[in-house]
Amino acid sequence: MKINTNIGVLITAYSMLLLTGCVGDKGDTDVDTVLSQPKHYVGSEVCKTCHLEHYDSWKMTLHSRMTQDATANKDVIITELDEKKIREDFKKIEKKLKVPLDEIYIPKVDEIKYTIGSQWKQRYVVEKNGDLYISPVQFNADQNRFVNYHEHDWDKRPWLKKCAGCHTTGVDLKKKTFVEPGVGCEACHGKGSWHAALPKSKLYEKRNTIINPAKLTMGVSVEICGSCHNRGKSKHVKGSSWPVGYEPGKSLESYYRSTTFKDGDVKHVYANEFAKGHHQQYLDWKMSKHAKEGVTCTSCHYSHEIGRGASRSQTYNKGSKVCFECHEQVNKKGPHAIHSFANCVGCHMPRIAKSAESGDIHSHVFVTLLPKDTLANPKVPNSCQTCHKHKNEDLRELQKKYDKLTKR
Repeated sequence: MKINTNIGVLITAYSMLLLTGCVGDKGDTDVDTVLSQPKHYVGSEVCKTCHLEHYDSWKMTLHSRMTQDATANKDVIITELDEKKIREDFKKIEKKLKVPLDEIYIPKVDEIKYTIGSQWKQRYVVEKNGDLYISPVQFNADQNRFVNYHEHDWDKRPWLKKCAGCHTTGVDLKKKTFVEPGVGCEACHGKGSWHAALPKSKLYEKRNTIINPAKLTMGVSVEICGSCHNRGKSKHVKGSSWPVGYEPGKSLESYYRSTTFKDGDVKHVYANEFAKGHHQQYLDWKMSKHAKEGVTCTSCHYSHEIGRGASRSQTYNKGSKVCFECHEQVNKKGPHAIHSFANCVGCHMPRIAKSAESGDIHSHVFVTLLPKDTLANPKVPNSCQTCHKHKNEDLRELQKKYDKLTKR
């Protein structure tokens, strides 16, 4: 059973590209013949041949490193997988474990096929009985500690079916293959075989064979981001958590049902429908005024931005400076009287979601959550207490202080 990338497809497509796609032809390329062939993925290494600058800038992003091949390069594993250290960390959270500590499977370095993530956390993909699974060990990078991950059912959750559609590019569930690890060019631009096969001399036909998200209507374009920065269930494959069959330029809701609190998802969504977890930014954004006004993901974030310095969140500027590219602070009254350091993100994007640890990533509804919101529902955090010295203050007193500040 083949579980690695589809190398044969890559080599064939790459050969086609060298022969026709990025060099001029003699006018003898038959466009109809090329377009009559089934469209398939070719991989980002093929795209690189013509789009080197975009490829290089994409390589600097988290997308390119979402999944990395540990069999090709052990250095993608960012920590020592010391079983003693791992079990010591598990001992500290033993009450949370769903199986006895000494029965939890700890992968050895040589067993790891792929790593997932590296900035906030890292997980490790292993093979068992011809399928790939995420092992029950997660390393939280900022805290330098190991935590459990589905330790009771990890080997009942095939990675390709459950998760890999958003961690790799070109998953084929029937063949149990994918074209390349990570979120490659074709994850956002669609299958590239036609585009790669046509020569530059067929400019107009060539440009129509690939998806340019910037030229799509806003609603369809932003759904490309939403296909992975989301949480829910596939409408086409039972048990899959990614939109199987979706391709850039299509309507996401035809392939995917997003999760909601009202449907009973209390694990991933707060009672006010704000996201509790990672890769749910699209759900938050849909509730925001930004969404209503046409401010989308790429208004703030880049996917491959030539000439931009890298930032942790892949934003066009650092921190609240992104906000000031559109918003102007016209006064320092009310809450802004004390928060005069222009930290928009601290209040309007409170850290209430979890990637590795609770509160390590921002809400994307762009709404300040007040103490009264927590009073109305104690499980909903608020901006004041997730930030600084107000952490342990009485909520009612804190709300009174806020109300006094906002009176004009």
